[in-house]
Amino acid sequence: MAHIPFNLPHLTGKEAHYMYEAVNKGKLSGNGDFTKQCQRFLEERYGFRKCLLTTSCTDALEMASMLCDIKPGDEVIVPSYTFVSSALAFVRAGARIVFADSMKRNPNIDAERIGELITPRTKVIVPVHYAGVSCDMDRIMEIAGRHNIMVVEDAAQAIDSYYKGRPLGSIGHLAAFSFHETKNIIAGEGGCLAINDPSLIRRAEIIWEKGTNRAEFFRGEVNKYGWVDTGSSFLPSEVVAAFLWAQFESLEDIQKKRRLLWDCYYENLKPIADKGTFKLPDLPEYATNNAHMFYLVCNSLDERTALISKLKENDVLAVFHYLSLHSSPFYKDRHDGRILEQSDRYSDCLVRLPMYYDLTLDDVRFISGVIKTAL
Repeated sequence: MAHIPFNLPHLTGKEAHYMYEAVNKGKLSGNGDFTKQCQRFLEERYGFRKCLLTTSCTDALEMASMLCDIKPGDEVIVPSYTFVSSALAFVRAGARIVFADSMKRNPNIDAERIGELITPRTKVIVPVHYAGVSCDMDRIMEIAGRHNIMVVEDAAQAIDSYYKGRPLGSIGHLAAFSFHETKNIIAGEGGCLAINDPSLIRRAEIIWEKGTNRAEFFRGEVNKYGWVDTGSSFLPSEVVAAFLWAQFESLEDIQKKRRLLWDCYYENLKPIADKGTFKLPDLPEYATNNAHMFYLVCNSLDERTALISKLKENDVLAVFHYLSLHSSPFYKDRHDGRILEQSDRYSDCLVRLPMYYDLTLDDVRFISGVIKTAL
């Protein structure tokens, strides 16, 4: 392992205690006390209409695809510069993915270009809040409203981040979060579906409970439950939810430390960036920063490769990120041939620096020093 790894999962100290408590309660399957506690926390803190914990963000997106009633031939607009799950959930239902380019200023979807991608078959737009920084949600919601299109926020990286004062994940019809070990708040694996359209809540619970109305039965709303719709086993176990609850309890402390580290990177690297050596992360005036990630955009693939190599020589593990999905082996033959210049630029030039709670300010200064020497 590198002296300074790219990521190191942070433990608050209470995870094992709550997991032991979950075991002692005698109910380890999903939708127990810790699951309800986590869901309530998210609903109350961020104003989501309904939250359902899932085993991953990918599963939350799968649920969103079902709730959007995706059929073969439907079209879904997804940025090319994103993780495969953003598209895969809809591909599995038979949708055709229409890939959108990123903005020049940051890797988020270029909202001004979405309009030209819409056809009568467009069913969903999936804005991905890259690095926890908001997309232009007013523009996206306006376009979606005009064309009667659903919006599914991919907020995998965006816990505790805001757009014009509104929590990310609370703006679209649906939103998916990740609690993977690389995220700010973790459960090893884990995710959450936020449902903001009240008309989707009942069906979301049914899909979540393997296509049954079991949730209504346990609330006493029906006297028996059965198979009423499609669905799957999307619930995480109580052990996962117990771990997650310990993280939620420390959310403010975690966020405070991560922002301190992010600001230290920015302060140390800005003088070098000002010389045109690379670009620092861009924060639009409408967005807040949840310090999920610190990245640089180099001027070329060769420069990025050299920088990663130099950091590795100094026992620092820095990594690139997504490869454009429109040119992936799985989907390139189905892409319509448009050149997505910005997406390809980020694929070639973006590098992510170590960012995790237990990183120290001295580590950040050391990494910044290596970058300064290398460039």
